[in-house]
This record gives sequence, C-alpha cells and structure tokens, in this order.
Amino acid sequence: MIRPAPFRLSVLDQSPVAEGMTAADAVRNTIDLAVLCDSLGYDRYWLAEHHASLSIVGVAPEVMIGPVALATERIRVGSGGIMLPHFSPFKIAETFRLLGAMAPGRIDLGLGRAPGTDQRAAYALQRDRSRRMPSDDFPNHVAELLAYLSDSLPDDHVFAPLAKSLPDGTEGSPDPWMLGSSPDSAGWAGELGLPYCIADFINPHAAPLADLYRRSFRPSRWLNEPYVMVGTWVVAAADQAEAAELAAPFDMMFAHFIRGIQIRIPSVETAKAWLRENPATARRDRRMILGDPAQVREEIEKLAGSYGAQEMMLVNILPSHAERRRSYELVAEAFGLRQPAENA
Repeated sequence: MIRPAPFRLSVLDQSPVAEGMTAADAVRNTIDLAVLCDSLGYDRYWLAEHHASLSIVGVAPEVMIGPVALATERIRVGSGGIMLPHFSPFKIAETFRLLGAMAPGRIDLGLGRAPGTDQRAAYALQRDRSRRMPSDDFPNHVAELLAYLSDSLPDDHVFAPLAKSLPDGTEGSPDPWMLGSSPDSAGWAGELGLPYCIADFINPHAAPLADLYRRSFRPSRWLNEPYVMVGTWVVAAADQAEAAELAAPFDMMFAHFIRGIQIRIPSVETAKAWLRENPATARRDRRMILGDPAQVREEIEKLAGSYGAQEMMLVNILPSHAERRRSYELVAEAFGLRQPAENA
C-alpha cells in the first residue's frame, strides 16, 4: 500500500510551445492536461503569466482560468500568478470575481510583483508610457485589491462605492495568494495573512523565506495560520536517464534565454545535439527533480521538508505533450493519488 503524501500536490502550467506547435495547440494541451490532473487527484491547477516569449503562450492567466475551470470538475484553478504591476487592482477584482461566479469556490488569485518578461516588454505593457511605473507601489495595490474582494475599503475612500458593483463573491472565490522568491514577498504574505507560494524553481535557496513568512504572519480574514506551498521543477519518467533527456530541451531554451535569444522549445534530439556542441553551457542555478517515480517522490518529500511545506506545486516544460501527461501520471501513482476512472 502506498503511503499517502504528507502534503497536497498541485500543478503549475506555463502553456509551453514546442517546435512545430501553434498557440492553439498549446491552449488545447493546457486544457487537456488540466482535465487529466483533475482526474488524477491533484489539488489545484494554476496558469502562469509570461510575456514576449516564443516558448510560452501563457500570457494571460485571467483568460485561461475560465476555460480550464469549466472543463474540470473539482480541482481548484488559479493564477500563478497575476503580475499586478501590469493591472489596476479594480480590474483584477472584477475579473476574478467573475471567474468565481463561473466556478464558485474553485478560483485562486495568485499575485506576483515580477514583470514576467524583460524590461522592454514590461514598458510596452504600460498604458502610461510617459514614465516608468514605480516598483514600490506593489504593497499598496495588493492592499487595495484585497479591500475590494473583502468589501472593506474605508467609506471615505474615493473607490469605496466600486466594491458594491463587483460580481457577487458570496461563494468564497477568489482565494488570494502571495507568490514570490524574495524576502519582500515573504514579509508581505505574512503581514497580510495570505497563503504563500515560494518559487523554488526560480530561487533554489529560498527555504529561509518560509521561516521569515511564518515569523511575520498575522492571522487575517483569509487565513488563520501560515500556509506554505513550494513550486518546484519535476520530470518523472521510466528512469533518471530518460528524465534527464526530457529536461534537455529546457536546458537549451534557457541557455538561449539568458543570452536574450527567443526560441521555441526544441525536440529532445535537437537539444541533445546542441548541448553536445556547447558543453560549457550549464543549467543556471536552478533545481530540477528528475528521475523515476520513487526517486521523484523521495526528492519532493525531502524538498517539502526543508521548507515545512503543506503543499507542493509541480512545473515542467517538455516538448512532448504525451511525456508531460505521463510525468504527472507517474507522480500521481508514486504518491497514491486518485487515478482516472478508466484505470480504476
């Protein structure tokens, strides 16, 4: 009998675009993978926000969440995350209250400060280009957004009447989260009493942030006790050698990315050949959990223990949609999650 996981398991999807694939293909794959993960027993399915990328079509989680939620039955669906500097708090409050009406009680609103792109694209995303938008107004915008969602703006606030016009949120959606990989995000999450998702796949040295978050945590209407989720890169396959091969396309893509070169996600064969010709190219300081199901489970549990995480969110970018599906199936099997009906 498989020992149950001591934490929840969830999925982050960046909607990857491989060579020979269209954006429409990537969207269909995202919905298909969400349906699979729903049937497998994963807890939530989040959509990422990235801009100006040839390899990722996930530019608008607020657009993708609705179709994914309507295609699934019980899994929570959300943003991983909404990059709030690109939006007005009121617009996000309206959008996510509407999503909550589509799938009551199943919508998460993950919030981040990073641009999700380079500085040029971030500037292009600004409506007002007369000046660069300040980066220190993020806490104020988060506070305004939370006030809309909780209908707690002071009566004398100029926007107070707007909260009354939001789509009805009595079903408990959306649930706000703070996302990040820095001490700033840990402090904000704690002070606001929000659940905190730490991007270990961006910062593999972020375990101290969990303790900082817990120390700064103040109970709120959103959460009584600290809750930590950790996002990490995971590829499960028949064995470690195959998992490493499946990760090679990301190595090639990332090596180009840090040089400012955009490419589609290459095939495994293309990536292996390129890496042989560029042996000095190494994966940047990023953690990857690669292996067979037993190895992957062991490493995920070890990582969760280092953070004291209540939930682990798994992400990967593979050129083959079938291999992505299989990776999540293998992890679900390793942890004894609920299996699809046809396999029951």
